[in-house]
Formats: sequence, structure tokens, C-alpha cells
Amino acid sequence: MTEAELISACLKNEKNAKKLFFEMYYSKLAFIALRYCKNKVQSEDLLLNGFNSIFNALSNFKNQTELSLEDFSKHELISFLVKEIKNIRNEYYVASTVKATEKKERSYDLFLDNFYVDFNSLNQIILLKSIHELVPSQRLAFNLNVIEGYSLSKISDLLETNEQTVKSNIEKARFNLQKTIEKNLKLYQNEQPV
Repeated sequence: MTEAELISACLKNEKNAKKLFFEMYYSKLAFIALRYCKNKVQSEDLLLNGFNSIFNALSNFKNQTELSLEDFSKHELISFLVKEIKNIRNEYYVASTVKATEKKERSYDLFLDNFYVDFNSLNQIILLKSIHELVPSQRLAFNLNVIEGYSLSKISDLLETNEQTVKSNIEKARFNLQKTIEKNLKLYQNEQPV
């Protein structure tokens, strides 16, 4: 089945075509959803709803000649995830504003007690776990800018906020991600048998 036939069949609501489309793009889109969500359960739920959003937007694909079907699907899923995660108000807004009340003293000096992290050979599980630990506003901005390559202005449009807020969230995400990766690496290394 060609790409045009697949789109046409999906627009006609044919179950076999939708199943084929789902099977073709599930694994790639699942990893994207996992990066944006706080855990696997949330990502699976949002991914299934994201496929519905992609199917509903397929009629617009014919007007998008510069994108492949895979890129179109990825863009539609990311737009859907951003809207949905922002709508989870108690997670997105509260987690972005509430301050921790731990009694532990924390140092935010990037050069204090750091050990060298080789990011090129970093375990994907540790990286993904560390991304999940970011607050939602930072996780969204980081994924959109660093991983997807969106510009600050495009991200500010998607998140409906100003560019300075986006830039601030990206900077905070990078700092927090570095500290979280170091923490998770130490835990991982301590759990390994000697």
C-alpha cells in the first residue's frame, strides 16, 4: 500500500489501514511520548489519544507537501502532547511553582562535587529516568528545543508563553538534568555487583 493509499484508507475510517498505520509508527512515536510524559502509563495513554489526533489531522496532510507522513505524524503527536500535558493543570502548573521544603542543604554550584559524565556512552535508561524527573514545564521546553530542535519562538507559540520563560525553563532543565543524571549514575553504579 502506498502512502497516498494508506492516507486515503485511513480517512475512509478503514480499520485495516488504521491498524497498518499504527503498526508502522507506533514504536517511533512511543519513544517520543515517553520522553514528554512523566511515566510509561501516562505516555501510553496519551499516545493512544495522540493517534486519534493524528488520524483526525490526516486530511490536512495533503496541504503539507514539505513533510513526509512520518514527520507529519511526529509533529501532530508533539503538538497533541504539549496541549494535553499543559491541560493536566495539577501536574504542569503546580509542579512548576511549588518549592520543595526539604531540610537538606542543597548546592546549585555546577562545579561542586561533580564527577565526569560521559554523555556519549550514557545508558538510555538513566537518561530517560532523569528526563522523567524534570518538572513538566522544564521537560516540555527541553524536549522541544534540545531533542526536537524547535526554535524558542516556535516553543513559546506551542506553550503559549513568552520566549524568556522558555529560555529560563531550558536553562533550568539543563542544570537539573545534569544533577539528576549524576545522581542516577551514582545509584546505578552502586547497585551493580562487584
